[in-house]
Amino acid sequence: MFADRAKIYVRSGKGGDGHVSFRREKYVPNGGPDGGDGGQGGDVVFVVDEGLNTLTDYRHIRKYKAMDGQNGGKRNCRGRDGEDVILKVPAGTVVREAESGKVIADMSGENTRQILLKGGKGGNGNQHYATSTMQAPKYAQPGQPAQELELLLELKVIADVGLVGFPNVGKSTLLSRVTNARPKIANYHFTTLHPNLGVADLEDAKSFVIADIPGLIEGASEGVGLGHEFLRHIERTKVIIHMVDAASTEGRDPIADIYAINTELKRYNAALAERPQVIAANKIDALAQGGADPVAAIRAEFEPAGIRVFPISAVSGQGLSELLYYVSCLLGETDDKPVIFPQEYFPEEENPIQNEPYTVLYDKETDEYVVEGPRIEKMLGYTNLESEKGFRFFQKFLKDNGILAQLEALGIQEGDTVRMYGLVFDYFK
Repeated sequence: MFADRAKIYVRSGKGGDGHVSFRREKYVPNGGPDGGDGGQGGDVVFVVDEGLNTLTDYRHIRKYKAMDGQNGGKRNCRGRDGEDVILKVPAGTVVREAESGKVIADMSGENTRQILLKGGKGGNGNQHYATSTMQAPKYAQPGQPAQELELLLELKVIADVGLVGFPNVGKSTLLSRVTNARPKIANYHFTTLHPNLGVADLEDAKSFVIADIPGLIEGASEGVGLGHEFLRHIERTKVIIHMVDAASTEGRDPIADIYAINTELKRYNAALAERPQVIAANKIDALAQGGADPVAAIRAEFEPAGIRVFPISAVSGQGLSELLYYVSCLLGETDDKPVIFPQEYFPEEENPIQNEPYTVLYDKETDEYVVEGPRIEKMLGYTNLESEKGFRFFQKFLKDNGILAQLEALGIQEGDTVRMYGLVFDYFK
């Protein structure tokens, strides 16, 4: 079964908690803190596997969890890191956040491996919080919590040229004639139930990949028929070959068909209508003798707009060489860069602790302003205050959450001491 979409749940590993313990040895009655750090939680990693061409595996298994980091131990023992979960996908897979539909990763081009969710950072043991005034800290940092997401996986095939048209116009026959692909071919609608890829090799010209997109019908962009299931596969293509039945063997008007399908492409993605197009007027071997020339009518309708029309017979091979060399020239005029969908959703910037409580108060006994609560504790677990970026995030967190405003409301002055669990600093505006 060809599967080009799947919905899955992923979760990174939680960071292990730091440990609270004190050195206890003979003749060392007052040993210092020796609590070890927690281990790093496992990551959720997407990797391109060239041997895959569908998302079938993700239709059967829908939940993937990385291992949690181990808690720290006595005697400065650091907890073991959690193992990553590796998710293998075919090239061209777009990973989206399920609720918003925003792109997190496009596994295409040079992006063959991406860490989608980072595992939680392990918490510091109490050995890190010893100071000259606090030599026996009874606080250790909790591990950073795991991150979780529901994802939509969507496979968009990677091809230079998209072959589109109504059902039964001969697309699969053309693909089998000009490439190494061997699609199933028969004389009934929707023979092609999944996109087929083939490489067109030309002498003295650059080869290119063609994708045969299953037949479209009017209303496809709105979910009518089977063709709408595969419109996504044309989004990466740079040139579109629009194939029609010039002989009208099924009574269809080829000119009306071209307009109808271009309308569907535009409704699905307006950018598709702007891609260079070529019309392949197929089945000229079946044209009635002595009648009106439908190819001339198609040319009169579309060539003034800059769309070249090539009369061909996919069965006999007539006209295929001229068509392919022209398409190769069009590709040479387009940007060589692959069509990559930019990242729109950044999991690391999402704030899972926004609704957690916290308190801000003044401790008269120690003459300190104390900020604590689950939101503060988790924020400290997320943040590396030793880095410039982490410290800027820390400052922004204090401002955005109204903590600075509350401190000022309590009457804090420059140089006063603020304590957040094991962190102590002087307040300056």
